[in-house]
Amino acid sequence: MNGYGVKAIYGFEMARMRRTLMQSVASPVLSTSLYFIVFGAAIGGRGERIDVIAYGAFIVPGLIMMAILTQSVANGAFGIYMPRFSGTIYELLSAPISPLEAVLGYVGAAATKSVLLGLLMLATARLFVDFSIAHPLWMLAFLLLPSLAFSLLGFILGVWADGFEKLQIVPLMLVQPLAFLGGTFYSVHMLASPWQQVALFNPVLYLVSGFRWSFFGSADVGVGWSLGVTLAFLLACLGVVAWIFRTGYRLKA
Repeated sequence: MNGYGVKAIYGFEMARMRRTLMQSVASPVLSTSLYFIVFGAAIGGRGERIDVIAYGAFIVPGLIMMAILTQSVANGAFGIYMPRFSGTIYELLSAPISPLEAVLGYVGAAATKSVLLGLLMLATARLFVDFSIAHPLWMLAFLLLPSLAFSLLGFILGVWADGFEKLQIVPLMLVQPLAFLGGTFYSVHMLASPWQQVALFNPVLYLVSGFRWSFFGSADVGVGWSLGVTLAFLLACLGVVAWIFRTGYRLKA
């Protein structure tokens, strides 16, 4: 294991976060805070409850998860796309560093950014909403695993994209709509019967549900299903990344 190579990539990506604090930290925290104010304070302040949980507290896990998924994809994509765009990808391919070590550096940094952002949003949410965390260790697990999985998805997107506009397709047209439809603002049990079954095909539902379970001890689907779907998605992304490095897809062209 070339620890120096992993550390160099990881350190460079984390330094990029420090250089773009307004874009990578302040902007998502501010936008999520507005959700807390509008939906949590305005609607939750009227005494609305979902499954005996105050509405303001109910939406906290969903909003944090939605932001984490979007930021993980964006960070993972830009991390590998910029070397391709600037041409420095060939230095990476010719360096004495394995594909696994490159993925550890890029994806590890993207996931770290997302976890730190999630914890910052969690602290910010306490300023607007009163809630408790029933299972803190599971909360960290459901924070880390989706961050890793969607950072890998972002890495794949960064390899596939041949222009900056394509980097926006998945976050804007796939991740955010699935997050909104995945029980971020409501319980799936509130939907009509046919739509409840349709919602079960949304993978983001299981991520939001597992994260919400760690807060309140109850969720739309069983925690086992949430963990299983999360791990399956993580392994699927790892398989695609392994194929990319094995074939050189979009890396050597």
